[in-house]
Amino acid sequence: MVYTLPELPYPKDGLAPHISAETLEFHYGKHHQAYVDNLNKLLAGNPLGNEASLEDVVRKAPQGPIFNNAAQVWNHTFYWMGLTPKGGGEPQGALALAINAAFGSFAKFQEEFTAKAVGQFGSGWAWLSLKDGKLVVDSTSNAGTPLTTGATPLLTCDVWEHAYYVDYRNARAKYVESFWKLVNWAFAAKNFEKA
Repeated sequence: MVYTLPELPYPKDGLAPHISAETLEFHYGKHHQAYVDNLNKLLAGNPLGNEASLEDVVRKAPQGPIFNNAAQVWNHTFYWMGLTPKGGGEPQGALALAINAAFGSFAKFQEEFTAKAVGQFGSGWAWLSLKDGKLVVDSTSNAGTPLTTGATPLLTCDVWEHAYYVDYRNARAKYVESFWKLVNWAFAAKNFEKA
């Protein structure tokens, strides 16, 4: 299977002023594209290239170059889908009830997720996932993803420096603050309903 860079669900300037078109040019257009290109090269002639989906490649690949590139393609695609130009606010419906039950309130959830995102040492991701029927907030290093732990990701925040350096320099906390203004809660809710 040959993978392609998925289309963004909004124009490259659609997340401004929180995430600039310039950041999208580099983050999506260069970094995400490079992971796709590298993955296709690595899978050429490899049995993992016959897997039915990118998720299967991520789950079955051993730690190393194929896993790193496959997981980064998947993580980035998931990240872009979790953002939307008129996002933010709070979730509604079943996801809102589940967050309140798991964390005590939306504010407590947001505080815990922010702490994981800002506190992740080095490159990585912060996640809201469903594992064993419970909502959990966690972080992963580098290309790590809940897909390999049996959890169902609902939402992620990319905290690799290339996600925010153009707009925020080294101020990761300011970037995470802006992330909350872009969250696509409908996307997270759909992932929760399917889990």
